[in-house]
Formats: sequence, C-alpha cells, structure tokens
Amino acid sequence: MKRIFIAVKIIPGETLSGIISSLRAGLRSERINWTSVSNMHLTLVFLGNTQDDKIKTVSAILREGCQGYGEWGFSIRGTGVFRNFDDPRVLWAGIEPCDRLNELQGALVSRLRGSGFRLEERAFRPHLTLGRIRSVNNPDDLRSVVKKFSDIKIQDVNVSEVILYESILQPAGPEYLEIGKYGLK
Repeated sequence: MKRIFIAVKIIPGETLSGIISSLRAGLRSERINWTSVSNMHLTLVFLGNTQDDKIKTVSAILREGCQGYGEWGFSIRGTGVFRNFDDPRVLWAGIEPCDRLNELQGALVSRLRGSGFRLEERAFRPHLTLGRIRSVNNPDDLRSVVKKFSDIKIQDVNVSEVILYESILQPAGPEYLEIGKYGLK
C-alpha cells in the first residue's frame, strides 16, 4: 500500500523563490513546516493509501485520461492562508482561474470515481502549499506578511505532463517519489 496523489510539478522561478524567502524571513518566529522547493507541486487528485494493484489502475487511467489535452499553462498569483487568519493552517500561493486545469482535474476525478475510487468531496481549490502552520505567536505579523504578496503575479507555469507521486511521511517532512509521468499530448 502506498500513499499517492496526482500533481503538476512546479519548478520555482526567481519571483516565487524570492517570495518564499521573504515569507520565511518575515515569519521566522512562527511555527511553520515549510514545503521544500524541490517538493513544490499543484495537487490535482489526492488518493491517499492505495493498494498496489489499484495503483496500476490509476496509472492506466492517467495514461488514457491525459491524452489530447496538449501543452498549456496557468499563472501563480498571490498568497493567503487556509482556514483564516484567526485560525491559519496552510500558507499558500494561489492559482489564477484556468479552464484547462479545471477540465483536466474534473476529467481525472470522473474517471477515477467511475473505476470505484473514493475521493474527497470538497471542491477543487488549486494552490501551492508553501507551509503548514503549527502555531502563530503574532497573528498581525502573519496577516501583514502574507497580505504583502496577496495580489502579486508570481509565475507562469507551462504544463505538458502530470505526475503520479508516492508520498512517504518522514519526521523532517514528506518525501515525494515519482511513480509515473503522463504526457498531455
């Protein structure tokens, strides 16, 4: 059994790297588990603990389901927190609305559900997790630092493939191993 998810890999450019550095510096007194830049990704579907034989099914669905989308792109814009500033849990960078991204994600979810996979029911809210917030000493600092980048265009991302990852939880943070890559052409 493996803990798996489907994602688009993100290679941070200069602006995204700079914003992450600024956030880390401005929030250094807060307890935040920061996402490693080498682990940056946009999750399309989280499947969780999955039997090995079912992973083969996921792979077949991705091979077929990704064909014909072609290369396209989206933009990363702004920063914020999930839950809210009074009870923050996740620090994120946002994704500008992108029909192609929503179509691909919806089609993959539909195919997976049609093959018997039980997936989360919550709406797709595309984002990059920059850090998981453990506790905040100064909520006003958090609000101020995050709002500084809340409406900045950060980076364009070109998408030509999706990746099936295994997530291995480690004390120092998760390790992501590529199980397969699936081209969109």
